[in-house]
Amino acid sequence: MDTVETRVAILAIVIENMDSVEKLNQILHEGSKYIIGRMGVPYKEKNISLMSIMMDGPADVISSMSGKIGQLPGVTAKAVYSKLP
Repeated sequence: MDTVETRVAILAIVIENMDSVEKLNQILHEGSKYIIGRMGVPYKEKNISLMSIMMDGPADVISSMSGKIGQLPGVTAKAVYSKLP
């Protein structure tokens, strides 16, 4: 049986364009089997939302998801990886 090495990571997401939320949620749904938790906070004073997505999955899947999210209009995404093997 092949085992794929996984990484623990957090995606930090800043949403400045609420029109991108539907596509963002679609991308998150596509990777939902790797998501172990998520938190979203609307920051009404600045008219933005902040999200953190906790993941445990292959590094290439996490990186791909971060890249797809970061390409959405008005959305910034960065992945931070645990140093655990």
